[in-house]
Amino acid sequence: MYKILVVDDEKIERNGIRFLLRQMNLPLEVIEAENGKKAVEMLKTESVDILLTDIKMPFMDGMELIAKVRPLYPDMMIVIFSGFSDFEYAKNAMKYDVKDYILKPVEPAEFKNTLHKVVGELKEKREQKLFKDMSQSFMEEHLLYSLVNGSTLSELSKEQGELIRNCDMDRFHQIVLLEFNDDFFGKSDKGFAECVQECLGEELRYLNLNPQQSIILLETELGEQARERAGGLYDRLKGKYAVKFYIGVSEEFTGAEQIYSQMEKLEKVMENKFFLTGNHIFLVAENQVEYAQQMDDNTLFKQMRQDIKMKDIPALKNHFQFVCQRYTDKTDYSQVYVKFIFSNFLKDFYDALPESERNEVTREIEKLYKATTFQEVREIVLQNIERLERAFTANPQMIHREIEVVKQYIYDHYRDEISIDMLARLVYMAPSYLSAVFKKETGQNLSKFIKEYRMEKARDMLENTHMKIVQVSEAVGYPNVSYFCQSFREFYGISPQKFRNQGEE
Repeated sequence: MYKILVVDDEKIERNGIRFLLRQMNLPLEVIEAENGKKAVEMLKTESVDILLTDIKMPFMDGMELIAKVRPLYPDMMIVIFSGFSDFEYAKNAMKYDVKDYILKPVEPAEFKNTLHKVVGELKEKREQKLFKDMSQSFMEEHLLYSLVNGSTLSELSKEQGELIRNCDMDRFHQIVLLEFNDDFFGKSDKGFAECVQECLGEELRYLNLNPQQSIILLETELGEQARERAGGLYDRLKGKYAVKFYIGVSEEFTGAEQIYSQMEKLEKVMENKFFLTGNHIFLVAENQVEYAQQMDDNTLFKQMRQDIKMKDIPALKNHFQFVCQRYTDKTDYSQVYVKFIFSNFLKDFYDALPESERNEVTREIEKLYKATTFQEVREIVLQNIERLERAFTANPQMIHREIEVVKQYIYDHYRDEISIDMLARLVYMAPSYLSAVFKKETGQNLSKFIKEYRMEKARDMLENTHMKIVQVSEAVGYPNVSYFCQSFREFYGISPQKFRNQGEE
């Protein structure tokens, strides 16, 4: 629907124009003013697509009206109508980009042709703007996806030039991560992003990363209500979709260059979800010690055993520090109990060390039982963690066998649904450790690795086969073709169909 303002000081002329417009069945809403002064007042509050004005009117004539409103509304279409004697006025009006001049008395056929032409131009302009806005939006998706996955602004500026400057990546100041255990985003309805937007507000950008994860980039920080507002979002989505998922909230930041580092922190804090099964909201701003304190002793020691298995010394030291913080002030446990707990932990080192050093661990356990303070117990364990680190360094495994198994599974089953939980079960590892070790060994996020391999396969099929887009989508593990097109566009900055068309050209 378009809005047209008819300006004429004669009521009978305005009624005649209304009658002709009704006969034409064009998508027009008609409003009117009796002179230029009234029209200017109306245009202060009304958005108008077409101005149809007479030339000679009291208080303010058509020429003054056009001169006043053209600078304010450069895209408004203007048509003037008046008697033959005013033709000189019409010629002067052309400098204001007036679309046409209609002589009075108005001839219905001429009037119809003029209005059809003007409405046609409006429709074409609106479609062009919509396409431009969509293209800009698609490019922003691609740029944000690149930033989230480690590209820098300087790298993107070299590739995209003016486009990245137009997108204003620096307007975002906080990230909310939504993470599901299955391929939720490949199956969910299109209303998900709208639901998120209603809950958090208007100033945000929704971006899907893979079938299990999406992020919301916020222009306005959540502030002190971060946990409360994230909880409100969780309740809203849980009530609507009835699935298990988690929400992570980044720290506040300034500048697009910090997006990647904030994502790394988010993924790190979200690892806690596998051990704190009752928690669904995780904030980077909350100290990691706070999360560790929520875990029971058994969970912490399980984590440390997993650290030893995966030869992850930094994580082992970190988790051991949490244990020490918890036991330093515990006066309700006897010395014997504390020594028993920590000696059992030392026994976990036994199988991880070379045979030549195992006897030394036995002596260290005896030494631990003779300790007179908790500080001595702590130092004995730390020394043996360093012993482990030396042993691991002397015989490093650059590529874990488990990672090769995971990668081969992805190569063989990229057509099927793949989740991190499923891959973790395949190699008997905790999902958080699999993600961490995969990134450490390959330098790449596991979810991104899966998506990148699927996108490479899709590109190859688009270039080298005559398969339909829907067939390509299914062949690379996306049963929902709309979701596939969205993912392809985010990854390559162009739709699958346009990519194929460019190749054919």
